[in-house]
Amino acid sequence: MELGVTEEQEELRAALRRFFTDRSPSAEVRRLMATPEGYDPAVWAQMAGQLGLQALAIPEEYGGAGFGMRETAIVMEEMGRALVCAPFLSSAVLAPAALLACGAEEVKREALPGIADGSTPATLAWMDGDDWAPESISMAARRVGEGWVLDGTKSYVLDGHVADLVLVAARVGGETALFAVDGAAPGLTRTPLTTLDQTRRLARLGFDGTPARLLERDAGPVLERALDLAAVALAAEQLGGAQRTLEMTVEYAKVRHQFGRPIGGFQAVKHRCADMFVLVESARSTVLQAAAVADLRPAELPAAAALAKAYCSDAFFHVAAETIQLHGGIGFTWEHDAHLYFKRAKSSQELFGPPARHRERLAGLVGI
Repeated sequence: MELGVTEEQEELRAALRRFFTDRSPSAEVRRLMATPEGYDPAVWAQMAGQLGLQALAIPEEYGGAGFGMRETAIVMEEMGRALVCAPFLSSAVLAPAALLACGAEEVKREALPGIADGSTPATLAWMDGDDWAPESISMAARRVGEGWVLDGTKSYVLDGHVADLVLVAARVGGETALFAVDGAAPGLTRTPLTTLDQTRRLARLGFDGTPARLLERDAGPVLERALDLAAVALAAEQLGGAQRTLEMTVEYAKVRHQFGRPIGGFQAVKHRCADMFVLVESARSTVLQAAAVADLRPAELPAAAALAKAYCSDAFFHVAAETIQLHGGIGFTWEHDAHLYFKRAKSSQELFGPPARHRERLAGLVGI
């Protein structure tokens, strides 16, 4: 299986690097952290119109570009590097992955073009409480006449405060089903949550007799695939954040002097930077493997996704923590960006389940 990066993919990376450097500098990230939406709709529209990012992994028959996880991983890596504030993971990865995996052809043709052109932000809501595992879903749907309604609460919904389309997992009999809910549906309430990482928004969604459209009756495999693809995308974002924090540390070690010499010349600092480098490059290999598996060997995706999410979560957190330590006193200040990456590292470590959960799942998949 080819794990290399093509010339076209490198060109995509270069274009993304230029775009996000211009549109997501530190000052803009901090500004967006304080806004109710948490992202800039104008930049979101440019991401769709100029670069076609939201359409990247959606098949051409649904208005997309027809690429795969390898290209999506590059986008996520560059967004993680720049701490881009945008509902990309929820709307361009999680929701379309769930839609594409289900059999509701009519809904796909209605919803996916809007997701692809950025006009319909979407998300997936599956958690009823604090357990990320899809099998823990307990919220039930009920029949009303010829349709369905939902009652209950979904927690930690990515960008749930702005989604115009919400895909909701709920129980129907003994099965986990997938429903589509319009963002303007009656009975739907949204409560933004206070989060450690202000660059990524989560919400609690309430449903009170909210009308819903049944997409898939037996949606367990649909949810599993969508969450595995999202885990790989998140691992790529973590790689981008880890790479950037490593670069910040190396740059600082070259210019910060102590005892008349750059601190990068001290053996202890060299060794810690070298350890950070090993973690970053190992994470890169893990992401490349997982993205290639997602595109070429989908049967192996669960194990590859669990490995990528577990390893990259710990790698990013360790590198971000070392960045603060090696920056000394300035690394602890609000003015320095190190804490922004540290908070992203910690929150993404827990998103979709902590590393221990994914290692346990991986162990079960490989028969340990």
